[in-house]
Amino acid sequence: MMISAFLALLMTAAQPTATSSAVDAWMRTVFGKVAQAFRSEPPRRRYEVTAPIGKGVARGLPKIYGRADGRLPLVVIDAGHGGHDPGAINPLSGEREKDVTLAIARGIRDELVDTGRVRVALTREGDSFLVLQDRYGIARKMKADLFLSIHADAAGNPDARGGTVYTLSEVASDREAQRLAARENRADVLNGVNLGRQDQEVSSILIDLTQRETMNISASFAKLLIREAKPNMLLREKSHKFASFIVLKAPDTPSVLFETGYISNADDAAFLSSRDGQLKVARAVTSAVQAHFARRLARD
Repeated sequence: MMISAFLALLMTAAQPTATSSAVDAWMRTVFGKVAQAFRSEPPRRRYEVTAPIGKGVARGLPKIYGRADGRLPLVVIDAGHGGHDPGAINPLSGEREKDVTLAIARGIRDELVDTGRVRVALTREGDSFLVLQDRYGIARKMKADLFLSIHADAAGNPDARGGTVYTLSEVASDREAQRLAARENRADVLNGVNLGRQDQEVSSILIDLTQRETMNISASFAKLLIREAKPNMLLREKSHKFASFIVLKAPDTPSVLFETGYISNADDAAFLSSRDGQLKVARAVTSAVQAHFARRLARD
């Protein structure tokens, strides 16, 4: 109503005494600019990254470390960030999240392989960039039994420190289930069931059941990880949180995002950058993984 009244007032005030093509052109220009000024802009789409993605990124599947025994569970470890994306950076020391996460991921891989009880793959072996969907997509393609994404947090408050374990929130799970159920291409396999052969109602139920079971397994592993990490490193008071991180949205792969500490904090940054600190994180994760699969074996 206010916009219409404004336009009417402008038309009355600017009404020419004589008709001419010049006046008509001027009026069209004025009304066009006013309409443009009051037109609500459509919401801008937000992306996770803004840098261009080179050709051939994430082609193929990574190497599997450990015994060549397909009966052993497979753990896929994702070192956060990489390539042109450094992640968080310590303002004083210059330590970059992408370097810290890769070093920790390698340490976890080595510790897990040494147990001889699991196989391990890294989403990235070096300083390379992967889009978020490719990270958990690799785990799904490899039929991983567990997906672990390693990160280092950052905050404006330099005193903030401590690790946090994230699993997928129920709201995020519901949205992802709806997205999967609404996809035009239904030829997607969850736990060996081809959704392309099911009607939409059945597919929605299968996706919901699968994802809720995955969330429960993820939350169970998160508790184990917190238990094993507490004696080895500092954790936040509320160390298990729920969020809608994209890398946690694989519907059929138990997934955890481990913020190993605050790289913006001097003490946490020093701990995470040190060989001793990385080893403590790796051993905590290894103990949690062994306990996790031992429980699964006992249930089976």
